[in-house]
Amino acid sequence: MIDDPEVAIETETSDAADTRMRPPQKGGPGVFDVLSALNNLDGNFAAQEQRVATYVKNHLDAISNMTIGDLADHCKVSKPTVIRFCRSLGCSGFRDFKLRLVQNLAVSAQYMSANAIPDVPDTNTAIDQVIGALYASVDTLRRQVDANMLDAAKDVILNTRQILFAGIGGGSSMITQEAANRFFRLGIPSFHVSDSYLLQMRAATLGPGDTLFLVSASGEADAIVGAAEIANGYGATTICITKPNTRLAAAAKIQILIDVPEDRAIFKPTASRYVHLVVIDALATAVAQEAADTTKENLRRIRASLTAYHGRTGPQPLGD
Repeated sequence: MIDDPEVAIETETSDAADTRMRPPQKGGPGVFDVLSALNNLDGNFAAQEQRVATYVKNHLDAISNMTIGDLADHCKVSKPTVIRFCRSLGCSGFRDFKLRLVQNLAVSAQYMSANAIPDVPDTNTAIDQVIGALYASVDTLRRQVDANMLDAAKDVILNTRQILFAGIGGGSSMITQEAANRFFRLGIPSFHVSDSYLLQMRAATLGPGDTLFLVSASGEADAIVGAAEIANGYGATTICITKPNTRLAAAAKIQILIDVPEDRAIFKPTASRYVHLVVIDALATAVAQEAADTTKENLRRIRASLTAYHGRTGPQPLGD
C-alpha cells in the first residue's frame, strides 16, 4: 500500500535529512512521467543513485510493495540515497515517487506490453486493418443502439431553437464539429464548442427550447458532465452519445448508449469515432427526411450559393 505508515515515517525522516543534504533538482517536484524521467537520466545519476535507478528499471512492478528501507536494502544504499534518487526524478520524496510510478504503470501497461503490436497477416494492409475495425465497430453499434432513443433525439432536434454540440478531446471534439456542420445545413442553428471553460459558459446561456448535444467516449469528463448539469438546470434538453453506466449517461435526459471495445492495436485510431459519426449521420438523415421540404430548400440554396462562388455545376454530394 502506498499509504503504509512505515513508508510515511521513513519518507518523513529521510526527506528531512535529504533537505539538508541537497535541494530538489531536475525541475523540482511535479514531474508527471517518472518512467520517461528515469529513462532520460539513466547513466547520468550519481554512482549510488544509479544503483537505485538500475534496480527500479529491472523491478518496476515490485516497487509499489516496497518501503523505502526495502528498496535501500535491495540496492545496498542508504535511505537518503533513495530520496536523492527520487528528487533527481523530480519527485518530492519516496512516497511521491511510488505514487507517480504506480500511476504511470497503470496507464502505460498497454504500450509496454509484449502484445502492444499484435501480429498482422502479411496480406493485411493498413487499409484492411482500419476497415476491419470499422466493420466490427458498426456491427456492435447496430446491435446495441436503442431505436427509441434515436427517435426521441430526432424529435427534440426537429423542434429545437438551437443545438450546441460539445466534445472535449480529439475524437469527441472532431465528431461534434462535424455534427454542427451537418445540422446547420438542415436549417437548424447549430454550434460547436470544445473548450472546457467556454462550454460551461455556453451551457449557462441555454434554456427551454434549446438543446445541448454532448459526445464523450468515456462519459466521465468533468467538463462534459458539468455542462449537462448546468443546461438541465436552466431547462434545456440534454442529449448524449456515450458509454452506459457513466456519469454523463446519468446526467443527460436522452442517452444514446454505445459500448465499443477497443482492440489491442495501439497504433490504430480509436474505433469509437466511427460509431459516433454513424449516429450523427443517422440522426441528420432522419431529421432531414422528417422535414424534407425545408431540408431540400436549404440544401438547394447552399448549392446555389456555392455554384455562384466557384462556378461548378456538375454533380456533387447533395448533403454537402
